[in-house]
Amino acid sequence: MKQFLLFIGALLISNSCTTESAYIKNTGKIYGTFYNIQYESPYGKNLQIEIEAELHNLTMSFSTFEKESVISKVNTNEEVLLDHYFINCFEKAQEVSQTTNGAFDISVAPLVNAWGFGFKHKELITSKLIDSLLLITGFEKVKLENNTIIKEFPEMMLDMSAIAKGYTCDLIGNLLAQKGCKNFLVEIGGEVVAKGVNKKGKSWTIGISKPDDNAFFANQQLQAIIGLQNKAMATSGNYRNFYVENGKKYAHTIDPKSGYPVQHSLLSATVLADDCQTADAYATAFMVMGLEQSILLSQQIPGIEVYFIYSENGSENEIYFSENFENLIK
Repeated sequence: MKQFLLFIGALLISNSCTTESAYIKNTGKIYGTFYNIQYESPYGKNLQIEIEAELHNLTMSFSTFEKESVISKVNTNEEVLLDHYFINCFEKAQEVSQTTNGAFDISVAPLVNAWGFGFKHKELITSKLIDSLLLITGFEKVKLENNTIIKEFPEMMLDMSAIAKGYTCDLIGNLLAQKGCKNFLVEIGGEVVAKGVNKKGKSWTIGISKPDDNAFFANQQLQAIIGLQNKAMATSGNYRNFYVENGKKYAHTIDPKSGYPVQHSLLSATVLADDCQTADAYATAFMVMGLEQSILLSQQIPGIEVYFIYSENGSENEIYFSENFENLIK
């Protein structure tokens, strides 16, 4: 579940080729969410056809909604040729799983499915069910050998939604760069890659919205506004991605190791990194780990900056951010 982001700045939309560069905006859907891509295109060429072609390739690798996708065939134990997209993402996911001691785990799908979106099936949850699902959960129980996924149990299911959107942002950014675009912003479901500057010649400006269980998208209040340039950003903790129990807020996040929802104060984790794949995975992991552990680990990982929103004992939202993140806040 990913934080809703506001992008601030004027856009010039062009659908025709000219002899001059022009800022263009392309929008659409992928992975059950929306993408928004803005770029200064050389000669004013609209690149949406090329973008859509790459997005289709990625959908057929990572989308669990597509029966013929690579990940769907892995989950149903069908013979499948793993593409380089899948292999790259799997290896990165396993790396982050190791670093976070399993807080990030792409094998958590059976547990997430059992609880349901927003924990709507929680009345069906029993300790016996959780114990049975934990048997088929665990990143160490799945391996990549000779370009084949080896699962300890055939019932295991993978879900890369917590890393694939970030990786897709990186790849679309690479595509734009190959087409000669030096200034662009790629956003997919709240994950962002920003390069160069916007039409006004300034850093891309992004608003991080407050977690608010009473708000709708149309009237979101901003917790912070930052300027992003030549960086990637991902946020975990949707604008309504928490629930209240005994007067305290908890995020709608499943701990892969316990099988139960986490119960800590962290409501939203934003991560900056050089690539969005890394930012995406760690933002998810931090939402599992909680505030104190996330602060400690984030200080040990080179090249990332963090911005955490948390609430102690039902109090007003509080903020923690790393030292270099402060330089980006406007």
